[in-house]
This record gives sequence, C-alpha cells and structure tokens, in this order.
Amino acid sequence: MSQPEQPHHIAGRAQLSLGIDAARNLATTTKTVPQMQGLSSRWLLRMLPWVEVKGGTYRVNRRLVYEVGDGRVTFVQEGASVKVVPAELGELPLLRGFEDTDVLQALAARCEQREYESGQVIAEHGGPVDRVHLIARGKVEKLAAGRYGEAGRRGVLADGGFFGGQAVADEPGTWAFTARAMTACTVLTLTRAAYEEIAGRNEGLRDHVRRRQAEQARPQNRKGEAAIDLASGHRGEPVLPGTFVDYELRPREYELSVAQTILRVHSRVADLYNDPMDQVEQQLRLTIEALRERQESELVNNPEFGLLHNADYSQRISTHSGPPTPDDMDELLSMRRGTKAFFAHPKAVAAFGRECNKRGLAFDTAEVGGHSVPAWRGVPILPCGKLPVSEQGTTSILAMRLGEAEQGVVGLRQTGIPDEYEPGLNVRFMGINEQAIISYLVSTYYSAAVLVPDALGVLENVEVYGASA
Repeated sequence: MSQPEQPHHIAGRAQLSLGIDAARNLATTTKTVPQMQGLSSRWLLRMLPWVEVKGGTYRVNRRLVYEVGDGRVTFVQEGASVKVVPAELGELPLLRGFEDTDVLQALAARCEQREYESGQVIAEHGGPVDRVHLIARGKVEKLAAGRYGEAGRRGVLADGGFFGGQAVADEPGTWAFTARAMTACTVLTLTRAAYEEIAGRNEGLRDHVRRRQAEQARPQNRKGEAAIDLASGHRGEPVLPGTFVDYELRPREYELSVAQTILRVHSRVADLYNDPMDQVEQQLRLTIEALRERQESELVNNPEFGLLHNADYSQRISTHSGPPTPDDMDELLSMRRGTKAFFAHPKAVAAFGRECNKRGLAFDTAEVGGHSVPAWRGVPILPCGKLPVSEQGTTSILAMRLGEAEQGVVGLRQTGIPDEYEPGLNVRFMGINEQAIISYLVSTYYSAAVLVPDALGVLENVEVYGASA
C-alpha cells in the first residue's frame, strides 16, 4: 500500500517538486456525466412502430364479431371457501350481456365448490355436458384422442378459466375432451339441473340464452367475424350471392396517456456550476430517462391500455409444466402469423435457456438494431424487466405482430407539441419562484393499441424459479 505523500521531506530529504495532492487542486479532473442505475434496454419502446395521433384519440375499427364471452371468471375467497363473483358469470358465452343481477346472484349461489387432486378426471370425453366448471385455482389439461386413438393434449386452463359453458344451452351435447387436473385444483360447478331450476322461474334468462344461441349460429369465419358471402368455381350463370362487410357499432378508442413531473433547479446552481457540464441539461437528461422507464412500464402494465391487460383471452395460454419449454414457445408462436418479437423478463429468458439445455437445444440468434439477441424459430427474444414476476415466481411472455400495415400492435403518440424536446415529449418553463428555484414541466404522451386480437399473445404462469433439473 502506498504511503501518504510527505509534503516537505521524503525519506529525510527536502522536497524538490510540487506534490501530487497539491497539484490536483489546480488540475481539472476527468469525469463522467451523472450515472443512473435504473436504466434498462427498453426494447419495447424501440420495437413498437409509433403511430401519429393528431387528435389525441385513436379509434380501432374492426369487423363485427359474434363470438364473444371467452373471458376469465373472478372469485372471492373467505378462508377455505371460494365463491364466484355473480357478475362474472356474464363471461360465459351464452350469458354474455345478461344484466339481471338477482338472477346472476341466484346462479352464483348454486355453484358448488369441489377439490380435485393432481391426475383426477373432472370431465370424461363422450359424457353428457351436465355442468359448467369454473377453475378458481390450479391447472386443468384438456385431452382428446387423435385420429388413430392416440391421446393428445388440446390445451391447458388455469385460474379464472372455465369449460362446459354449453351446459346452459337447449341441447348441451357431450364432452369433446377429457378434463384432468394437472395440479391440486379448486373448482366451482354449476349443474344443468340447478340452471334449469332458476331458468324455469325467469323467462328473461331463457330468452337471453336462446338469443345468444341464435347469434352464434349466424355465418361466421374461424375468427368469429361476420361472414362475407362469396362464390367460386361455379359453371354456367348462377346467381351470385350479395354481401356486405359489417362493422362493430362501438369501436374502441384509445386516448393518449401522460407521464409528468416537475423538474426544479436552483438558479444559483444553473448560474455558477455549469462548467464543464450544463447542470440543467444533466438534470433534464436523467429526468427524461426516468419518464421513459415509466412509459415502458405503463405500456406493459397499465390496466386500461397495457399489453398484459389487453391481450384477448383467446390468445392466452398457460405453460404445460411450469417453466417455459420449447413446446410452449412453439404453441405461442403458432397462434398468429408474422410474429416479430417475444418479450420476456430476463429471468424467464434464463428459465427458457435451462429448458433448452435439458433437451440439448440451443438458442438461435437474431440481429436487431445492430445487437445480436437470442431468438427462437428466428423470432428475437427481447428482455423486458417491466413484465412483473410474482412472489410465487411466475411471470408472462408476450409475443406480438407489429405495425398498422400488418394489423399488429402499435404505439401511439403525438409529435409537434409545444416546447417539444423529443418526439412526444415536451419541456415547458414554469417560471422562477421567490426562492430563486427554476421549474420545468416535463411531460410525455403515449399509449398502445392492439389492432386485432391475434396480434398479441401471452404465455402465462411461466415459472422462473426452481426449474426441475
């Protein structure tokens, strides 16, 4: 270890030159600009195609869709007892839009709680659909035989999912699959007998169900959109069908959201301590970085326009075994055309890497913006730390198609706003108060829109801790 410099004598000798400590008082040190630990790569902000929203509101017009109601059901828990929120029964396709709260409460009160162990069969293929099953907790797999009798998994349902909604129809039919518990499950069941007892006293309920059945019987394509009648391959002079394209009567509108803060700098600091770095500029740079971090977090998690909350329920799937596997990623990828990117928490990327290693597989790589990033089937897997990880160690992985031309996911902003500092962000001088403090209002305006449901998919219940070895 070096010894402190002796200013007047060194090892008994008189000092012959200026000491280092004294010289530093007259020297200009080499320094960095202020550093910030809270920065991330913000791949989502980089990848989103930004659409100009001059009017402050963005309307997404779509074709009329008949098939609705494949949502999630919410429950309340009181100790070991679980009850369904009555209004949530409106998520069942045939009860969609039914608003008589008294009848819904009566149906909810007739739901019976049942517990299933892992591996136990809940519904048997070919049996009559005699009840609706609402999954309060746990995972359920849907199994069906293939063409040659081999067993195959047809999907996984988790918390909030349901099956057997056709039990309230006039002709419910039979189960097209076997439902088996993958984990310990808590399930609420509404029997057809209980439904018929309540419907027998309520003509409005019976009429609503019949009307919903008639709507579902209308011609529609595989996405549930109203069909466009066409003719092809005809001979002679047949009468061609007439048609029109029906639209949603109440299209969704996205209003630009805002993230704001007031930056305060004392005039003395701005006047006297601006060399070699502009103090106001550095304060503003760090403030804008924090706003951009908040912007990306809102684009993922905001309950109104955040991507996690706006993914259609038909585009949500659950992992088959817990950690993200190649099978899960393939299924997520197969749900849409033209997937441009996966977004995952870094821990989820690591968990997926472990699962690939177990199978002797390796990540692909893709070039994105001059960076080499991991990829799967040629689609880049981009880190996004804004995706939450629960206390139980689960998170989600997003897959999306991007751009207006591709009917994908787009970011929304307005440029050319007063005092614009960056696209969609402005800095407005607010004055100097009696304490000589200068104030600036820093604002950024943004939102995101999913143009069609299959533009965005979510892999849920992704376990990132304790993956099996």
